[in-house]
Amino acid sequence: METNTSHRTTAALRIAGAIGVALIVALGGYLLLEATQPDTGLVSFSFLLILPAGLSAFAAYVSDPMATRPYRHYLWMPSYLLLATIVLSLVVLREGVICVLLLTPLWLLSGWAGAAIAYRMRRRGEPGNRLHSAALLVIPLLAMQVEPAIPLPTDHATVERSIVIAASPETLWPLLRGVPDVRPGEGKWNLSQDLFGIPRPIGATLSHDGIGGDRYGVWEHGIRFRERIVEWEPGRRIGWTFLFDDMKGWDFTDRHLHPDSPYFQVTTGGYRMKPLGDGRTLLTVHTSYRIATPVNAYARMWGELFLGDLENNLLAIIRQRAEHPLDSGAASGYRPGHAL
Repeated sequence: METNTSHRTTAALRIAGAIGVALIVALGGYLLLEATQPDTGLVSFSFLLILPAGLSAFAAYVSDPMATRPYRHYLWMPSYLLLATIVLSLVVLREGVICVLLLTPLWLLSGWAGAAIAYRMRRRGEPGNRLHSAALLVIPLLAMQVEPAIPLPTDHATVERSIVIAASPETLWPLLRGVPDVRPGEGKWNLSQDLFGIPRPIGATLSHDGIGGDRYGVWEHGIRFRERIVEWEPGRRIGWTFLFDDMKGWDFTDRHLHPDSPYFQVTTGGYRMKPLGDGRTLLTVHTSYRIATPVNAYARMWGELFLGDLENNLLAIIRQRAEHPLDSGAASGYRPGHAL
């Protein structure tokens, strides 16, 4: 009994030690990229995919020195490492919840791939061979030095949402120009704003009618931005380009989520209306953006979720104002659990 307990204790200490070393290497890679490539280093193939694969492979490899543990031990190791990384990111590095959320699926999938490779290496190698484990840590660090010379692919995407409103285009047009006083209770519940903490709108005002006017948006946490009008067809459509010349409010989250960065830039947006008859109107809102990351397809999935939620909330506010002008805050029954 004592021998079994001793073996379990030794195994637990070895696993903890392997995860500890992996975390130290991860922190070192993070600080290195922050110092040498502060704008784009963390949004790289090396950090997003190669590093978690190498760290998971190392931790799994070292924690099984006698090559006796089953395959499931190797597959569990990335989960342990990811949990420790999340705690390190939130508590020590002060990364935002959304950044950690975006990182989690990539790190977990690449970690599983690395652990599977380590399992095959261990099966072929001899117990106690440390050369393989050292190589697993060196490869990600080497990749970080090479990748800056490789240009990132650039894509453009548009997120679009629509809603049918029981109101005419003439009724909706003043609301498209701007709703200056969004009240608590307006809008609808969604994952992005109510669970992940993306701010909600407080109001929007228009400097003057016509092309060249500025639409000023104010959102929670002091976020402010401008929308320069480039399309203007009263009763039909309004379009703009985004101008992020006041970034003070964006300090509420880490800089990797700013909408005007080297790898993510929100560019244009707008509304258009289509009369449906019987006093109803199809209202559509769209937002376009540019991305330059090593995982553009993955980034576009999150863009579809986050921007789609924001657009659905804006459409809900407009519908409530148009269909229930005297009681728009109570129209949806939504009650946000946050303070303005």
